Amino acid sequence: MTDNCHAKQPVGFRLSSLLLRRPPMPGGARIGIGRGRVLALLALVLTISAYGFARAGNPQGQLTWGVHVTLAPTWFDPAETPGIITPYMVLYALHDALAKPMSGQPLAPSLAESWSASEDALTYEFVLRTGVKFHNGDEVTAEDVKFSFERYRGASQKPLHERVAAVETSDPRHVRFKLKEPWPDFLTFYVGATGAGWIVPKKYVEKVGDDGFKKAPVGAGPYQFVSFTPGQELVLEAFDQYWRKPPNVKRLVFKVIPDETTRLAALKRGEVDIVYSIRGELAEELQRTKGLTLKPAVIQATFWLYFADQWDPKSPWHDERVRRAASLAIDHDTINRALTLGYSRITGSIIPDTFDYYWKPPAPTYDPAKARQLLAEAGYPNGFDAGEYFCDTSYANLAEATLNNLEEVGIRAKLRPLERAAFFKGYAEKRFKNLIQGASGAFGNAATRLEAFVAKGGAYAYGSYPDIDALFQQQAAELDHARREATLHKIQQVVHDRTIYAHLWQLAFLNGAGPRVGESGLGLIPNYAYSAPYEDLTLAHQ
Repeated sequence: MTDNCHAKQPVGFRLSSLLLRRPPMPGGARIGIGRGRVLALLALVLTISAYGFARAGNPQGQLTWGVHVTLAPTWFDPAETPGIITPYMVLYALHDALAKPMSGQPLAPSLAESWSASEDALTYEFVLRTGVKFHNGDEVTAEDVKFSFERYRGASQKPLHERVAAVETSDPRHVRFKLKEPWPDFLTFYVGATGAGWIVPKKYVEKVGDDGFKKAPVGAGPYQFVSFTPGQELVLEAFDQYWRKPPNVKRLVFKVIPDETTRLAALKRGEVDIVYSIRGELAEELQRTKGLTLKPAVIQATFWLYFADQWDPKSPWHDERVRRAASLAIDHDTINRALTLGYSRITGSIIPDTFDYYWKPPAPTYDPAKARQLLAEAGYPNGFDAGEYFCDTSYANLAEATLNNLEEVGIRAKLRPLERAAFFKGYAEKRFKNLIQGASGAFGNAATRLEAFVAKGGAYAYGSYPDIDALFQQQAAELDHARREATLHKIQQVVHDRTIYAHLWQLAFLNGAGPRVGESGLGLIPNYAYSAPYEDLTLAHQ
């Protein structure tokens, strides 16, 4: 087996080992340290360590967020994680994973202190940390890991369950995944791009059932559930037995404030400490307000316009010229400056430019004259009625700007905004038609994003193309990095050339923090949208 990561020694162990070691003097002599002095030094180290843990183990105060979306109980259960980033706002607090993105580490050891892969890439073994507990006191074991994987039904559950032949638990600390065939992206899918590697307590879930779990979730994260008032707020409290370290802040409150103006007003009045998604003139106002700090970050969330009916020969969107016209009609730069102060990236791809295997397409072009010409060539010289334009309500302003651009070239549509959970549920159930403003900020790489939104059977793919599907299957089993990269680049090029999607932007997420905040957690995990890790957050006086 080949080790991919290793457990770290506890700090106290390393310090005491150094103290007991006798460094050599020049010429080979050694410094003598009396046993009494060694014991005194060790006592000092232990006293310092105990003091540090006592302080860290005494969380104080409260941080309150103004959240831009309505929180959904489905996001409390890792088993139902969709291919978007929003649930991780809750997962990083309530739950923990075998491994997860952290500061400076795309996959940091978490509940698993180490893992290894066999030379033939058919077996992966995880070694769990000892003594890690769920909030109800149950110890995290290999059985919980197996249970969590088997009940997972979120995004990419099909490839995960189809490619894994067996999950074996030889003892409480070891869990082994056996694959049916080599799969270079197993770790990326399992502990990166999905919620399958986030662990829940088997006994508790079996006792209360799936609905009961969403009403009173129990996890192994740094914060435990206190209360949830639908449409209003989620309240969490520090779990001082969290394995990594006890949190600094006692209580976290997530207030649902969908209206952007109201969120900013709450931040200015000190009713909340951190707000998500403040754009345009409101972001400029936040920048000018004394005591408030604008926190912009370009994240791994790409947005696009999806032509859901392009496989229907009777639909205008079946004609590639019509899709190309819609893409040329979008004034990316003007929308970017107006809504995200120019911070967002216009990349031309549904794949974030930070992902492995990203292919850089030509820069998007704004050419309304060419768009009208293409529509005329396709038989729509006066444009056409395009039906409904579905979007997540929290990005309705992006949809409105895009709709205005489309209307200027003759493509007329009616906006249909929905709450985020309802929008992605309808999107995944293939209930929408006409135009969909899609997006994803999920972790992963180019293959995971293509699997969900392009390949046959993908969670959000309304149709597919046989040549793309063949290329996708080819890369999925390719162990040679260069050959796999070439194939994934080819897929992205075909997606671009056929205008399967019209790119909107790679989002710059503009957030704000108030004067009570010490460490907000915004930006600690690269390309991640929200505050995390929560145990690292502090108040200004801490």
